[in-house]
Amino acid sequence: MGVVLRLSSTGVTKMFLRSALAGALLVSATHGSFLYAQEAPAAPTPAPATSAPQFPPVGPNNFSATTPTRETVEQFLKISWGYDTDRVWEVFAIEPTPAPNVSKVTIYVAQKSNAQQIAPLVFYVTPDGNHLIANEVLPFGAHPYAETRRALQERAAGPSRGASDKKFEFVEFADFQCPHCKAVQPTIERLVQDFPNARFVFENFPLVSIHSEAYKAAAYGVCVAQQGGDAAFFKYADAVFANQQNLTPEGSDAALGEAVTKAGLDPAKIGSCSYTSAGKTPVDASVKLARDLNVNETPMLFINGRQIPVGEVANGELPYEKLKEIVAYQFSLDQ
Repeated sequence: MGVVLRLSSTGVTKMFLRSALAGALLVSATHGSFLYAQEAPAAPTPAPATSAPQFPPVGPNNFSATTPTRETVEQFLKISWGYDTDRVWEVFAIEPTPAPNVSKVTIYVAQKSNAQQIAPLVFYVTPDGNHLIANEVLPFGAHPYAETRRALQERAAGPSRGASDKKFEFVEFADFQCPHCKAVQPTIERLVQDFPNARFVFENFPLVSIHSEAYKAAAYGVCVAQQGGDAAFFKYADAVFANQQNLTPEGSDAALGEAVTKAGLDPAKIGSCSYTSAGKTPVDASVKLARDLNVNETPMLFINGRQIPVGEVANGELPYEKLKEIVAYQFSLDQ
């Protein structure tokens, strides 16, 4: 087994290092999926324990590509990983590749608390300098989340609570029939309590190919918000998630009607609305926004444009306190 290094700029919070052979298998989780997996160059033989990791020496010929600059890579890593004070890295090389204007970036990464374990991270940067390529295309640059943040500020129009301004903004994409979305709701509520100066927006992303009643539940919710306001919507949402097991073809009408009643509205009126463009158009707009942002799973949370697979809190991969660190760090960058 090679060195397995699991890093994250979003949801995963610590490195998992295993015993090394000559080659190293690097796995880096970013934005809820593997950033890169490859047989990477072997890390240097671990040196005796010191107060800091002993990274391989960096030579001037290691930086033969014109873009991105070393400073840009450093800024990207600081934005992505700066919340973790135990993580340290060295930008080792930025080199051209046979593909025109595509650069290869090599980084060595370690933990202060485990200085002898060092592993390489390799990714590729597109010619425009705005994306990195791994097994998917991810934002890159000195301000990697700015474009997504602008898109959400302009287009995330779902029910909201908390602050009225968008300086600190959470946007949750969820499917009412998704079990992981239900499981993560206590985490969302903790964030609401812990970040009272932030705005929380709910966006529908019904996964209709696997959840037959999700779109109907979303359209009901849109109509609840239209007729009863955002506070009524969140009462409705709580009730739907609480009785999620009843979202079946046979039981969804009754389950959604009960949730509407708990929100203080007339189920018949909401049901009628849900079949009209008033109920459907906002759901379709929310789905398009999710797809435009390359959201491919639910639940997904954005923190000022930074994508967090928040379901990892519910399944135990990401401790809530570490999530809070990421949130606080991102907000500190956006002051």
